[in-house]
Amino acid sequence: MALIDLEDVWKRFRVRSAVVEAVRGLDLHVVEGEIFGFLGPNGAGKSTTVRILATLLKPDQGRARVAGFDLARQPARVRECIGYVGQVRGSGDGATGRAHILFQAHAYGMAGTAARQRMQELVAQFAMETFIDRPIRTYSGGQRRRLDLALGIVHRPKILFLDEPSLGLDPQSRAYLWDEVRRLHALGTTVFLTTHYLEEADSLCDRLAIIDGGKIVAEGTPAKLKQQIAGDVVTFRLTRPETAVEQAQQLLRNQPGVREMKSDQAELYVYVDQGEEALVVLLHLLEGAGIAVQSVALTRPSLDDVFLQQTGRSLREDTANAISL
Repeated sequence: MALIDLEDVWKRFRVRSAVVEAVRGLDLHVVEGEIFGFLGPNGAGKSTTVRILATLLKPDQGRARVAGFDLARQPARVRECIGYVGQVRGSGDGATGRAHILFQAHAYGMAGTAARQRMQELVAQFAMETFIDRPIRTYSGGQRRRLDLALGIVHRPKILFLDEPSLGLDPQSRAYLWDEVRRLHALGTTVFLTTHYLEEADSLCDRLAIIDGGKIVAEGTPAKLKQQIAGDVVTFRLTRPETAVEQAQQLLRNQPGVREMKSDQAELYVYVDQGEEALVVLLHLLEGAGIAVQSVALTRPSLDDVFLQQTGRSLREDTANAISL
């Protein structure tokens, strides 16, 4: 059963005198029981899409249904079925985490005893016993994210939307978050998460869509997407890329076993058969032509290679720039 169904969805924003198309003709279908990832750089349209799905933004055109309900005509019914954890986390206030959970439970119509029982369940589930009665402003980033997750599932939603859930977390907190997402999924929650972390998408997601410039450029399981990239990847970081990249491409283009090449700033990506053998041959050719190589690496295809193939840019490089949309 499709719990999320988007057809030709568009969203535009006016920025000063210009119109920015944040989402352009989006078609998306997510089935019940999936962890679905929305992978892309900052500014690609991930957050705009998830805000539309969470009824926080109205699309300019297109059709959207969540849990069988029309987003435009039945937003209240949609909200009953979803939980949403956004990117923005304020510094908190003087209220405690316990007070926030109880308030959220009451907002969803739980009576006193039921609200307290649900609060106790969530405190135990997210191991918040040691800090739940402290003011939220004293929480660490990881502690605040645990509380955010608890608030998002107070009402046991069918679908949980997570917008960049591990943004700004240290590695230990990120690993804890991933475990909690898996645990929620095992309990039957369908999870839709946006991320620009390649490892997060690869590790967590059953299926994912790669979005760039407001459009989906690839979709499938992580394994299937990586299978689109044939062979191995030899990455050369060149000392003088401003002139050497083009020279290296001309030199290597017609070499046996070279399938294709992509370049991104200081690096040249060469997709080859028999990577171990090709690396030695190609490096010898570059050095023989006087092209200085700073470093070389041999890897199997990754989601970054998929993004590079589809867009001509590296996702790792792209995420250092741009604003979130």
